[in-house]
Amino acid sequence: MISVENYRVAYGQSEVLHGLDFQVGACEIVAIMGRNGMGKTTLMKALMGILPSSAGTVRVGDIDVTQQKSFDRVVSGLGYVPQGRMIFPALSVKENIETGLTSTNKSQIPEDLYELFPVLEEMKDRRGGNLSGGQQQQLAIARALATDPKVLILDEPTEGIQPSIIQELARVLKRIRDKRSLTILVSEQVLSFAMEIADRVFVMENGSIVHEADRDNINAEQVSAYLSV
Repeated sequence: MISVENYRVAYGQSEVLHGLDFQVGACEIVAIMGRNGMGKTTLMKALMGILPSSAGTVRVGDIDVTQQKSFDRVVSGLGYVPQGRMIFPALSVKENIETGLTSTNKSQIPEDLYELFPVLEEMKDRRGGNLSGGQQQQLAIARALATDPKVLILDEPTEGIQPSIIQELARVLKRIRDKRSLTILVSEQVLSFAMEIADRVFVMENGSIVHEADRDNINAEQVSAYLSV
């Protein structure tokens, strides 16, 4: 569903991502892990067109999105939940979700979003800035789902969220995958969360993928060693 080939990203003369090659299949969940500064967020932003790439290609299904602007990548099927959530604090919950509809022909929020996130329906008239961190993360995911994506990209979704909410988030992401037949690509540092949701795990170090394993063959100690400071 998403294919990345020889993907390179540089800040000026300094290359940050070094020729990444990977594919994520339809309805598959892949977690990209690594310490801070290893290139995870750079990759996520580049896939969305927020940062320019210097070489390589990105395809969503049969569509080459490499030269597309961010908005066009959303239309092509990429949904994005940025690090820090980046919801609109002055807008209501309902208005935040509606901003995701601008890339579709829909004018009404899909009912299944409130089924996935009942708390958002209860708080739909409350300002986004008044929600808890976990509720804001749910709102950011709902806003991304409103764009009707084929691939959902999440950057550090568990950051700043309580452990009990992290467990619920894992359940919801798997429900989203199953209900909407979505492909999910998530960057993460919490190994337990990644092992709970992911079909495969990649580990990034210094802008390269240095380890890959499917869920049944993940060596938790080996991955933890990569994540340790």
